[in-house]
Amino acid sequence: MTESTSKPMVKICGLRQESTLQGMDGLPVDYVGYVFAPSKRQVTAEQAANLRAAASGVRMREGKPPRSVGVFVNPTMERLTEVLDVVPLDVIQLHGQETPAFCREVAGRFGVEVWRALSAGDGEDNDPALTGADRLADYGGAVSTVLIDTAGGGTGRTFRWETIPAYLEQARRHGLRLFVAGGLSPDNVTELLAAYRPDGVDISSGVETEGVKDIRKIAAFAERVNRS
Repeated sequence: MTESTSKPMVKICGLRQESTLQGMDGLPVDYVGYVFAPSKRQVTAEQAANLRAAASGVRMREGKPPRSVGVFVNPTMERLTEVLDVVPLDVIQLHGQETPAFCREVAGRFGVEVWRALSAGDGEDNDPALTGADRLADYGGAVSTVLIDTAGGGTGRTFRWETIPAYLEQARRHGLRLFVAGGLSPDNVTELLAAYRPDGVDISSGVETEGVKDIRKIAAFAERVNRS
């Protein structure tokens, strides 16, 4: 397995306020995520368009604006069309039961990068690390990135990090990037990166205070990743 030698990428997900984006100016962040699936962080296409416009004037990693990620769960092509007609997303992130064939169709039809989120397993299966990692083979050539998360997603809980090497090995084998999510925070991300070195990390609730994005926590998280 070839270890990544570049800085891990940072995605801050679940953004809902333009002031949050403005406060992130100058931070080493690569992606910002807008949630279109049912969630307390859900935004409309119109709200996301306003947020993306605000993001275009903010300079983050290497003085560039962040790339915009739309998070969906089992969307129809019609739903994706409705959203993309309003907000030109850079990435579609799929969190449901979307098949590799569906992912390929999304990429081909809309000309966007596609990410697939998969549950890492919680230790209840006979061999969740092997079973979970083997799924990545099906997504080679269908998506650019696989994001592994705690089962259920958006729980604020970590999964068993010792399963990560199996996912990294499969990701490298099939030409995929691997992002890790689930229960990350400014307090534990340095430990994660020192031990496993995924291509990127994705955080939402871990940079919130009482359900609202906290600029100080976002800055601490991004800067600790950048120093790793």
